[in-house]
Amino acid sequence: MATIVLKQGREKSLKRFHPWIFSGAIQKVNGNPAPGESVGILDATGQCLGHGSYSPHSQIRVRALSFDPDQDITPELIHQRIQRAIDGRKHILAGNGPGACRLINAESDGLPGLVVDCYDTFLVIQILAMGMEWWRETIIQTLQTLCPDYSIYERSDSEVRRKEGLDLRTGRITGEEPPDQVTIREDAAAYFVNIKTGHKTGFYLDQRTNRTRVARYAAHAEMLNCFSYTGGFGIMSLVWGAERVINIDASQQALDLASKNAELNDIAPERVNQVQGDVFKLLRTYRDEGRQFDIVVLDPPKFAESKAQMNRACRGYKDINLSALKLIRPGGMLFTFSCSGNIDADLFQKVVAGAAIDARRDVQIVEHLFQSPDHPTSIFFPEGTYLKGLGLRVY
Repeated sequence: MATIVLKQGREKSLKRFHPWIFSGAIQKVNGNPAPGESVGILDATGQCLGHGSYSPHSQIRVRALSFDPDQDITPELIHQRIQRAIDGRKHILAGNGPGACRLINAESDGLPGLVVDCYDTFLVIQILAMGMEWWRETIIQTLQTLCPDYSIYERSDSEVRRKEGLDLRTGRITGEEPPDQVTIREDAAAYFVNIKTGHKTGFYLDQRTNRTRVARYAAHAEMLNCFSYTGGFGIMSLVWGAERVINIDASQQALDLASKNAELNDIAPERVNQVQGDVFKLLRTYRDEGRQFDIVVLDPPKFAESKAQMNRACRGYKDINLSALKLIRPGGMLFTFSCSGNIDADLFQKVVAGAAIDARRDVQIVEHLFQSPDHPTSIFFPEGTYLKGLGLRVY
């Protein structure tokens, strides 16, 4: 087996069971490992610390799967990790109706670069790292064995694959070809999901519990749902008794599906309005018009793809939160989120606090919000807690 040798002192994170080894931490490579092949991980003295998958094109040069020098990466290990991940979600899968949840959450489930989401009777897989590409057939066979009643569809179309030297790939793997709209149920609401071309694997499953938490405040409320995609927060809130919702998104295609989701839940057309446009501009327009809402939801896309973009991202978060705070009736709620992994919860809270100061609003933190429990975070991999949110009472 080929090995990599770490530079002096660069083994500390690995000894804390963090799975990423960056190219700059490697002193040398012994042998000629193929992309995705397993390699032994040695410290500067030659002691083996574990095994990982080699990715020569990525800044994350090795992703560790084993921190035991005697435990090689084998098909049996991959099977065990998948089994463990599915077992941990059985209480979610046992819910009523056609459910949806994340079955495998990459690094936090000990399978770096592998995502598997479940939508009714379809499993959608995303392979985002060279190591999981190496084990692709084992992964598929294991899923077929453990989930024999499910069809498998691939959405390995994230641009992050190009950083791994991988081409993009989508399509049916086993079972039925998915329809254009798969129906799922979440709490009291139902949604149509396009798993072929929708965002991520079709839906923002990481917000599953937060949609219900927001909806608990929504009875008789007027809501502005920004970056709404297919209406997730708005639809749930309408089902829970919101009076009216405006969904704003840049994509008319997403808003068309939001309209279908409203029909699916027997929501009267006059209770929901779909607005296509730039959220930043529309928030300022509503402010200038003196519009007011009981609840505003801000769930923007990732603003910071890297640390180099953090300052610009913080300006963007402050801008939209400042505008939103000026639109909320006294005693109303702002639910604001960031999915930028490079911006931690403390920094995000400081940015929102700065917006509150500039808006001259008195603001209380009512809830701290994170990704749903089917997106667990390994305690050794804090980067896995990428979604953070605040439920704020605004006076």
